[in-house]
Amino acid sequence: MLLRVAALATVLALAAPGIVAPAAAQNHIEDSRGTDVLGAFTDSLKLLMIEHGIRVAFQEKTRRELDGPFWPDYGRSVRLPSTWEDGDSWWVNYIGHPIHGAAAGYNWLDHGPDGGVEIGLSRRYWGTRARAGAWIAAYSLQFEFGPLSEASIGNVGMRPETTGWVDHVVTPAGAFGLMVAEDALDRYFVKWVEARTTNRVWRASLRLIFNPGRTLSNSASGRPPWHRDGRPLNWR
Repeated sequence: MLLRVAALATVLALAAPGIVAPAAAQNHIEDSRGTDVLGAFTDSLKLLMIEHGIRVAFQEKTRRELDGPFWPDYGRSVRLPSTWEDGDSWWVNYIGHPIHGAAAGYNWLDHGPDGGVEIGLSRRYWGTRARAGAWIAAYSLQFEFGPLSEASIGNVGMRPETTGWVDHVVTPAGAFGLMVAEDALDRYFVKWVEARTTNRVWRASLRLIFNPGRTLSNSASGRPPWHRDGRPLNWR
């Protein structure tokens, strides 16, 4: 149990300073050659902290599995799934996992030179989203199997029926699709409404409702959940 608590405490200790400090102070200087990987990693670590914190706070089964020998239990929890489903409800697998994957993808885009490019048919747009998709896949794999994962913190997978292929497929694929959908909604609907109202509450609400992945990413990065680069709420 002590090692599991230490693992969670490590996540908290590494991510907490970024939550307290202003988001602008977190961003590493980025040049024109590519993405600030360290910045994306730091923001993804904060996202991971939020997710595991919620699991420990609200899942009795997770807290129950904090006891016992860390490494032997972790080793028995990492396994290839034998079924599609993993015992979670449909909304967790098909809504929750794509949202948390999309948040990780936006963490990557926020630290890249072309992350703010608007949706379209350009190679530039789809190239940035493809690279974000690769980051999502890596984040998802760590979340399932890594040293700071469901397998290590909560021992998901120790019982075969608690792990399934659904997470490994739906999280990256669904997150990629959700990011594209959020980009389209933000450009063609949210911005359209914003151009026709000056009500800050309406503008913030639309951003939160129609961009859940971006909302979670903003929150994990220490920014207001409705944040948009170059578009304050009084934007016209």
